[in-house]
Amino acid sequence: MSTKSTVLLVGSGGVGTMAAYNLEAGGLATVTSVLRSNYEAVIQNGFTITSLDHGFVKGWKPSHIINSIPNVAKEGLRSFDYIVVTTKNIADIHPTVAEIIAPAVTPGYTTIMLLQNGLNIEKPILAAFPMNPVLSGVSLIGATETQPGHILHDDRDRLIVGAFENRNIPKETNIAAAKRFVEIYNASGKVQCTHDEDVGFVRWRKLIYNACYNPVCAITGMDTARMRIYQSPIEDVIRPLMWEVWNIAKAAGHQLPEDIVQKMIDCDPDDTYFKPSMQQDIEKGNYIEFENLVGEPLREAERLGIPAPQLKVVYGMCRILQLRVMEQKGVVKLPVEG
Repeated sequence: MSTKSTVLLVGSGGVGTMAAYNLEAGGLATVTSVLRSNYEAVIQNGFTITSLDHGFVKGWKPSHIINSIPNVAKEGLRSFDYIVVTTKNIADIHPTVAEIIAPAVTPGYTTIMLLQNGLNIEKPILAAFPMNPVLSGVSLIGATETQPGHILHDDRDRLIVGAFENRNIPKETNIAAAKRFVEIYNASGKVQCTHDEDVGFVRWRKLIYNACYNPVCAITGMDTARMRIYQSPIEDVIRPLMWEVWNIAKAAGHQLPEDIVQKMIDCDPDDTYFKPSMQQDIEKGNYIEFENLVGEPLREAERLGIPAPQLKVVYGMCRILQLRVMEQKGVVKLPVEG
């Protein structure tokens, strides 16, 4: 690949920054990063990165830093080859992902990579951009922005890429777009990026963790290590919930291995007292991305006639948490006390 691909990266927190750094380290991409809360810090000092894959890096900046989504057509900019979205997917809050990236998408040209968690995240994107390839990125990385512009990357970067089905364009076009991204991402020689056409299997497998630990930790305020140490949270709540999701996946046509439940229960190191992202967001007073992590699996269960009583309760609790945040942010207002 002789010409560098142009990449717009939306969401430069821990995962997004490591993706941007790795893409440029490989020499096959030029990255424009859209920064918001960390914009001033990075403009002044660049990123300070402590990375398991790339070592210690101080003062790094992507090729271009901007603080809003560019309007390619109005600004007369060159079309982006890829838009990589690593923001949280808050499907029930506007602006949605499709609304956010719309000004930067060149219809029929730009490949959209959703490096996000959850089920059916592609549906609103395909509806908005029917002639563009849309890719699934399932990341197994551990990376956190500890303060603005400071990234701690402490679990190796493993990325699984596949193309979501888009019947408006040839299947070969979708697969080629996915394989090109894998080539670009692997070029650094520091990470593990693989192509997997079975997007549904990959996403349901990660949902065993994300539809269970993520919301339950947010609801209870207890991290995954404490749950394992106390055991009763695992046996009373997490394990039965994971089996519900496993059964929904099976009914949806994705036969996950039976040992995946135990592997997901044990996947976080005990000594880190790890808080999943949804728990972190609640503690920060942020919105939670529960619709695609919990709501979509529940709707699949209802569509397929699979009992999921515990998932339904968890979903209801997540909606309560979201309403609380919406009230705190002034998005919803209650009647004045009389």
